Amino acid sequence: MLDSVNTQQPQTAHRSRFPGGVTILRGHVLTPLAQGSAALRQGQVRWGEAGGVEIKDIPDGAIAIDTATGTIEAVGDYASVRAACAEQAADQVTVRDHRGCFLLPGFVDCHVHFPQLDMVASPGEELLGWLNTYTFPAEQAYADRAFAEAKADVFADALIAHGVTTASVYATSHPHSAAAMFRAARARDMRVICGKVCMDRNAPEPLLDTPDTAYADSRALIEAWHGVGRLEYAITPRFAPTSSPAQLDALGELAREFPTVVIQTHLAENRGEVEWVRELYPEAADYTDVYASRGLVRERSILGHSIYLSPSELHRIAEAGAGLAHCPSSNLFLGSGLFDATTAWNAGVRVGLGSDVGAGPSLWAPSVVADAYKVSRLLGTPVNAGQMLYLATLAGAEALGVDAHVGSLEVGKDADVLVVDPAACPALAARLGGGVSGGACSGASDGGVSGGSAEEALFATFLLADERVLREVWVHGRPARAVERG
Repeated sequence: MLDSVNTQQPQTAHRSRFPGGVTILRGHVLTPLAQGSAALRQGQVRWGEAGGVEIKDIPDGAIAIDTATGTIEAVGDYASVRAACAEQAADQVTVRDHRGCFLLPGFVDCHVHFPQLDMVASPGEELLGWLNTYTFPAEQAYADRAFAEAKADVFADALIAHGVTTASVYATSHPHSAAAMFRAARARDMRVICGKVCMDRNAPEPLLDTPDTAYADSRALIEAWHGVGRLEYAITPRFAPTSSPAQLDALGELAREFPTVVIQTHLAENRGEVEWVRELYPEAADYTDVYASRGLVRERSILGHSIYLSPSELHRIAEAGAGLAHCPSSNLFLGSGLFDATTAWNAGVRVGLGSDVGAGPSLWAPSVVADAYKVSRLLGTPVNAGQMLYLATLAGAEALGVDAHVGSLEVGKDADVLVVDPAACPALAARLGGGVSGGACSGASDGGVSGGSAEEALFATFLLADERVLREVWVHGRPARAVERG
């Protein structure tokens, strides 16, 4: 349940003057808060029987952003946040009034393939056939550097247009494709984790590397990009069937040399894949052991799909501090299976949300998390609106190890903020009982979003909204997308 919070003192950074000025976003603040946060209030929600995560709900809320640093400096009810900025010169305070709109954290996509944006909605295959029919041919085009650069820009803009401000991205096996993604993200000041895909077998020859080149190219990219601005590198074996034992050994060595980088790969997505891995790695105890025995399952490992895991595998993943990327839209589209997020959560595993474009048909996190809800209903462990918000934001940040910076609206974090206007989507506006009113935000008398409880309004937003509801997308304290309405 989402309980309202009204605090007379906002959460602040204890500074009253900001040389670069302050922007205050006013609206209905909804944000998950991690356990142990200094901002914890009432309103704990739970995923199944797992530990709770709190949702902070402030109908007439506000977020103060330090314009110079792009960080959040205060969060609370509007009057208190405005008072906290009282010592700032009047011409150095900008208030953007979004009453009737939700203010949410930017979405976090834990698993997405930027070269596959143009091949979404390609029908007719399960995973392994789909890779050969659609994915590998599409990725071969990225051998052309100019093509890769142009597509990286298109993809970065698409992420922002869908409210995704943090993403863990697969490039192709061409090193320049990862560099292109980093340049595009850097130009937009996005928080992006990316890696060149490594594979030395069971794929078309033009896409293959070797154990030595996978190691060398990945290392060069780490040295060039890891830690530059908001960018981080991910060691990225596509999955065990396309990497030889020698290649996974080399990447494990690279991981030991660079303990702060992310590791991303696919795990147990499809029953046929699991059987194939058993044939290719007969010495391994199970699929997870193929990676774990080489040092590729650790904190900041993010393992995509992970549908067919034993209790023992979940236990080892939890003990290692690794995370899983729940990709419900892709799993449904390819008929791969139903990932039981509640079981993983109860085993102590971090679980974030992945669009998995292009097998997933959309970058729009509300659509993906709506599919997660439907899967949870089929499995008999339905998630609620607060859990859906958590999954689309902070849960992903925790799984990727970037929750100190993003995933929630808390003081000191980067100001990645979405202004969500329910009135911009007629079906959603009708469901919440408000009119479109020229497209402008229209809200309840307390400044919050109308349409029953906050929980009901948020749930309806996830199920009914499309990208039109994104009135503004703020990336590191600056508006990357703003739509003037009404």
